[in-house]
Amino acid sequence: MNESMKRAREIITSYSGRPLRIMEVCGTHTHEIFRIGLRKLLPPQIDLISGPGCPVCVTAVGFIDEAIWLALEKQCIICTFGDLIRVPGTEMSLAGARAKGGDIRPVYSPLDAVTLAKENPEKQVVFLAVGFETTTPSACLAAKQAKEAGLTNFSLLTANKTMPNAYQALVGSADAFLYPGHVNAITGNETCIRLCEEQGVSGVVAGFTASELLTALAVTIKLLEQGEPFFRNCYPRVVKDEGNPAAIALMNAVMEPCDSEWRGLGMIPGSGMKLRAEYADFDARIKHNMPVITGKPNPACRCGDVLQGKIRPCDCKVFGKGCTPLHPVGACMVSDEGACAAYYQYS
Repeated sequence: MNESMKRAREIITSYSGRPLRIMEVCGTHTHEIFRIGLRKLLPPQIDLISGPGCPVCVTAVGFIDEAIWLALEKQCIICTFGDLIRVPGTEMSLAGARAKGGDIRPVYSPLDAVTLAKENPEKQVVFLAVGFETTTPSACLAAKQAKEAGLTNFSLLTANKTMPNAYQALVGSADAFLYPGHVNAITGNETCIRLCEEQGVSGVVAGFTASELLTALAVTIKLLEQGEPFFRNCYPRVVKDEGNPAAIALMNAVMEPCDSEWRGLGMIPGSGMKLRAEYADFDARIKHNMPVITGKPNPACRCGDVLQGKIRPCDCKVFGKGCTPLHPVGACMVSDEGACAAYYQYS
């Protein structure tokens, strides 16, 4: 361990001040913090809580029901990232729909779905576009390529979300945020800086290695001790203030902001992304005349409270009992970035 890491470890382990609540917004951070044993270093005054930074976890139940409707009622080929397949809908998951004959296919990229549409011109192909600013550009690129190729059998079912208004909804839930480095690599730091300057929201952008997480947490604790609002970029090798202008331009050209429902947080105005009118032919809801579908979450599941940092996963009555990775009741137990999956695996 080098000197900077030793110093960071000392700052964390020797803290003896007031109680602190620090939210790691990113689901990848949650898993990495568990994996490297960082929680074991924390003194009892520091409460490290999980937030809504898992894209699969915050996807609303109604979106799963929409995808199932497309698969079973419209016989579309549904392409999706693998984690989404086992997320429970109102009556079943996409895995359940596949058991009923639905054509559900995991893919690594939205562009794989475009290729599938080209290879199967007689079938309608729908890609389930979920995720934050990190994955939205690839969905936009898929729509752009499909339009340029003149495809009439490809569309997106969108549930893309953006973080700025989610941070706004979480104001007051923690003393400071560990901001997700991969999101800020796209968006830049403007939102975080503005939250600090205008509303006194403190936070640190963190990377994903052990040394980067250790450093980010130590910096957060040290600055919280000083008592003034702060923002620091502790991931400067990847995150720049301006973000990724090319990715931002692509998103703005293909999609526009919309209101979006977040599991646990409800409807957050302006926190989603939908296809612009020029790309309406690639909007699955419009293309397939989808009715309004409202999902009903399992009342036993407390994913919403977990995603807001109100409870720990182990505080949920079905955690580890009725809800396990093999038989998940809620999305947070399904995803590789889910807080419940992390607590189940590591603690």
